[in-house]
Amino acid sequence: MEDYNKIIESLNVHYKKINNIKVIQPITIENFYDVENTIFRINQGEITYGKDKNVVRKGEFLFVPGGKNIPLTFGRGTPVSLSNDEFISRREHFFQSLKHTDLLQEVGDSFSYISFDAKVFDSVNFFASLDIPAFVIPESKKLNEYILAVSEEKFRNEAGHQRIIKLVTDQLVVEIIRHVLRQGMFVEQLATNSTYFKDPRLIDIFAYIKDNLNGDLSNKKLANVANVSEDYVGQYFKMLTGINPQDYIEYQRMEQAVSLLRTSKKSIREIGHEVGYKDTAYFCRRFKMMFGIPAGKMRRRESLMNI
Repeated sequence: MEDYNKIIESLNVHYKKINNIKVIQPITIENFYDVENTIFRINQGEITYGKDKNVVRKGEFLFVPGGKNIPLTFGRGTPVSLSNDEFISRREHFFQSLKHTDLLQEVGDSFSYISFDAKVFDSVNFFASLDIPAFVIPESKKLNEYILAVSEEKFRNEAGHQRIIKLVTDQLVVEIIRHVLRQGMFVEQLATNSTYFKDPRLIDIFAYIKDNLNGDLSNKKLANVANVSEDYVGQYFKMLTGINPQDYIEYQRMEQAVSLLRTSKKSIREIGHEVGYKDTAYFCRRFKMMFGIPAGKMRRRESLMNI
C-alpha cells in the first residue's frame, strides 16, 4: 500500500473541463478519443461502450482513460452512427449543453462529465501508462458529490472557484484510484508501475523528454540521460514501461500538440515545429493517424463534447 501512496503523492492532477449534456438524439461515436481522462456520470438514460456494447445506467459512472479509442453510444433508442470527424461538424444535432441548475429537473437522457490529466511527476500519464480499458464504477456517493461540486463551482464562477475545482478534482482522482484498489483491478499493471516509478534513471528520462519535446530525443541522447548504453536504453525503457521510447515520445508530442491547438493561436506549422516535427505534412499525417481527425478540426473544438 505504501507504494500506491507514493504514486498518488507524486500525481499532478490538472482539471481540464466539465459539462452537463442533454442527449437530443441517440448517437454512436464510433471512435471516441481524447488525450485526457474522462469520467461520465449518467444522470438519465444510459451510455453503452466498447465492442460488446456494455451498458452504463443511471447513477453509474464510466471511466475512459486518456488515449483510448472506444465506441460510445449516448441515449436510448436507435442511434445515428458517426465517426469523431463527422460528429464534430454535427454535434449540435445530438447534444445540448445544460446549466448546473438544470440537473435538478427531469430533462430526458443526460450525462455529466469531467476531463482531467493525472501525471506522475508531471511527466507520465498515470492511467494511460496502465494500458487499461474503460470501466464502470457503480453508484458512488463521493464521486457524485465531487462532480456536482465541480459543476456548481464552474457555473457559479465566484472568487476562488478555480482553487476549489482543483482541490475537488484531486479528490475525485484519488477516489477513482481507491475504487481500482478496492476491487483488485489491474493488479499486474499497478504492481509494474509502482516498480518503475521508483527507478530514478527512468524518471530522469521522463523529465528530459517532457522538457525537450522539440529537441534531440534519439536513443543516444536518452542513453546519456540515463547513463546506460545506447544499445540497451530502448530495451531498458520497454522492459519497465511496456512500450519503446520512440512510441512514448510520439504520444507526448501529440498530447502537447493537442494542448497547443486548444489553447493557443499558433499556426499548425508552428505547433508541429514546437513539438519536434520539422516536416509539417508529416506532422499532420501522424496527427490524423493517431486521433482520427485533422489537426485543424481538433483546433475548432475545445472538447469533443463542447457545444
